[in-house]
Amino acid sequence: MNENKPKNNFPKFSLTWVYVLVLIGLLFAFWQGDKTSSVNKNTNYTTFKQYVEKGYAQSVTVNKTEGFVSMKVKPEHIRDVFKQGAGQTGVAPTVSTQYPSVDKVEEFLTEQETKGTFKGAVNYEESNNFFMGLLGTLLPIILLVAVWMFFMRRMGGGGSGGAGGVFNVGKSKARLFEKGSGLHVTFKDVAGQEGAKQEVQEIVDFLKNPQKYMVLGGKIPKGALLVGPPGTGKTLLAKAVAGEADVPFFSLSGSDFVEMFVGVGASRVRDLFRQAKEKAPCIIFIDEIDAIGRARGKNPALGGNDERENTLNQLLTEMDGFGTNSGVIILAATNRVDILDKALLRAGRFDRQIHVDLPDLQERVAIFKVHLKPLKLDDTVDIDLLARQTPGFSGADIANVCNEAALIAARHNKEAVGRQDFLDAVDRIIGGLEKKTRVMTSEEKRTIALHEAGHATVSWFLKYANPLVKVTIVPRGQALGAAWYLPEERNITTKEQMLDEICATLGGRAAEELFTGHISSGALNDLETVTKRSYGMVAYLGMSDELPNLCYYNNQEYNFTKPFSEKTAEVIDKEVGNLIAQQYERAKALLQEHADGHARLAQLLIDREVIFAEDVEAIFGKRPWKSRADELLEEENKKAVPQLPASDETTSTTLDLPAAEETTEAATGETDAVTEKTETATETTDAPTVHPTRPASSGEAAEGKTDKEARP
Repeated sequence: MNENKPKNNFPKFSLTWVYVLVLIGLLFAFWQGDKTSSVNKNTNYTTFKQYVEKGYAQSVTVNKTEGFVSMKVKPEHIRDVFKQGAGQTGVAPTVSTQYPSVDKVEEFLTEQETKGTFKGAVNYEESNNFFMGLLGTLLPIILLVAVWMFFMRRMGGGGSGGAGGVFNVGKSKARLFEKGSGLHVTFKDVAGQEGAKQEVQEIVDFLKNPQKYMVLGGKIPKGALLVGPPGTGKTLLAKAVAGEADVPFFSLSGSDFVEMFVGVGASRVRDLFRQAKEKAPCIIFIDEIDAIGRARGKNPALGGNDERENTLNQLLTEMDGFGTNSGVIILAATNRVDILDKALLRAGRFDRQIHVDLPDLQERVAIFKVHLKPLKLDDTVDIDLLARQTPGFSGADIANVCNEAALIAARHNKEAVGRQDFLDAVDRIIGGLEKKTRVMTSEEKRTIALHEAGHATVSWFLKYANPLVKVTIVPRGQALGAAWYLPEERNITTKEQMLDEICATLGGRAAEELFTGHISSGALNDLETVTKRSYGMVAYLGMSDELPNLCYYNNQEYNFTKPFSEKTAEVIDKEVGNLIAQQYERAKALLQEHADGHARLAQLLIDREVIFAEDVEAIFGKRPWKSRADELLEEENKKAVPQLPASDETTSTTLDLPAAEETTEAATGETDAVTEKTETATETTDAPTVHPTRPASSGEAAEGKTDKEARP
């Protein structure tokens, strides 16, 4: 653009040279001033004594440090000593020499004072080093000048964009990828999330072909917000955009705006958008935008973070400040959309929200295929089976499963990763490490077996309880045992389904009380889950007789007051207590009805440590109810959809719909407190693993696998 402009070949002027010249001038002035003020004549000690005896000395100075003695010559005797006038020697010329000792000099001067030849003053000094004195005088000045020069050079480079500031802290930390370089991730590497990929691809396509949309009057979207649980691939989608888009891509985190200096965040925002406008069309990606986008003034009583709010205000201004078709699009990712400022989410800033949810069955199959590519597999690996075993897993969880399976195979010195390695990896990630070395007495082992057998027995005879997969009393993680279920990923959950889940969860405590005569602390997790679920049913879902169709949910993050009165709180507590008591009695009734089968099941657990669904079926018979997953599978078969390979009824269950609780709470990004209270099934029955049903041998019992739904 400026090719014809003549180049400036002159060297860039620096103020450093000015400082150097000033310093040299000061040194020269000191040296020259001392040089021209007076003449100093060096002589021997004998001649020095003769000058003093003749009465030439006006005063004498003895330097004890350097061993010199000097005398100042009287003006009337300057020509006698120097053979020159005062105009050539200065007004105070001196004669100096080395003395043998201070005592002899003092003795000599005392003798001359007695004779009357010397009547001047005698001075004593420690040093007369000119350069040391000069250095002592100039050193503070030199240090001040050096520090000043350092700060001035570091503070350079400022300007309207705010890129300067002390130590350049106001400069944006965004990483720039020119024309998609530096990242080798494309949309082909993003498995699943077809809806999210489609929306993101539209943004990339607009940047590549803007006329296709603008000719119809369409306007470029200002921004898009990627919303979803952790590990679902929000950042990966942004990397794919950078790899696919043939435009510059700025990537940074929300915390990159935060600094200890006041005003730095706003300065970095200005600098970021200044650079983006120069590179337009381009994309800006801000990961974890909730670090700076938190709603302002949610709780004024606690005070606010003015620096963070100033950064957010500047971001709002910049997003709404550039032109509609300037070609700058902002992508942001967060899993806390509920705490973002409303001004940030309005149309014209983040025009659309792209939801990146947990993958369903088919998407998990695609994700497994991506992460299994670099692994060396044997013929026993079944991708469809792995996908069915991992409902509720995110993309990051699936990647972790594949990596853990490879580590387990390498630990056993295998040449390839097999099916059992993946099963063990799922158990390891969800349930924790097996603790076979934990010592338990026979009585403790019997209590745990009765507890877990109680869960299995009660759930087997409840219509809406989640399908049982296996039961184990092998300690894993913090759990002493586990009843492992395959959760039903429902769109909606009825009151009857929730009650069945509560009843199944209380089956362990009920079995302890009935068959041991005492209760233990092993039911802590069960009781916590049941209490939260019951409070969610009564307070939030309106599923009680005393408080029907009422929801006391409050979405305010900082709210220290309850959205109901104290009288209502007492009613809620009473309803929760009644609900849990009813289901507890129901669980005890089921256990008493099937006491013989429960005892056989508990003894089988003691003998084998791990039992599977077919073992329970051999004792109680086949369940009279068909699971939701079986119904979905039959519908798929009727539609001529290829059936996924399965070993039997238990392992062929497929779950491809999110649980109602996750849909209404976790997946929508509600607050943590509400999520904990309103999740109705996933807290205790979120064991997302299906194991093939097979007779449990002693070796399998030693390899007992559990899951994160493990009940202590």
